This record gives sequence, structure tokens and C-alpha cells, in this order.
Amino acid sequence: MKPVAIILALICALAAPAHADCYADYKAKQDDPLRLHYGVAKLPDTACSRDAARAALAPRLKRGGWTLLNIVSVFGDDGLEKRKQSAGSYFLRY
Repeated sequence: MKPVAIILALICALAAPAHADCYADYKAKQDDPLRLHYGVAKLPDTACSRDAARAALAPRLKRGGWTLLNIVSVFGDDGLEKRKQSAGSYFLRY
């Protein structure tokens, strides 16, 4: 009976989704007067690609009066700390 329990435990462990947070760093602008910013945003699990990040982030920035220029990269927790200083007040703001 023990081998069956071990196999079931392994199947459950492999079937459970790996949940890693997803982030994007981006560039945005405002016009009149021109203002630019670099920021980092947390994304939903379903937006962990550049195209999906653009679709998720553009409306959030627009509500704040910003236009998304581009997604620089999409990354996990491991890249978060090294971008914090560069993003300044736009770190996880949107």
C-alpha cells in the first residue's frame, strides 16, 4: 500500500500548479508637457508574456493618465529587487 500512496503523492505534487509571481518593467509617457517614466508592475498569472502584459497594463496606466510605450521585459520574483531603485516611485504603483 505504501508504493501506491507515494505515487499518488507524486501525482498530486506534479499536478499542482507552480505559482510564481509575474512582473513587467515598462516605459510610459504623458503629453503636454512630455513626461516619461520607467516602472515595474505586478501582473496577473495569465499575463506573463509581453503581449499579455501589454494588454493588462495599458488600461491601468491609461486610468492614471499615462500611455504605455513598451514592455521592457516580463520576469518573476528573482528580478524584482534589482529593478526597485530604477523604478523609484513607479515601483509596483500600477
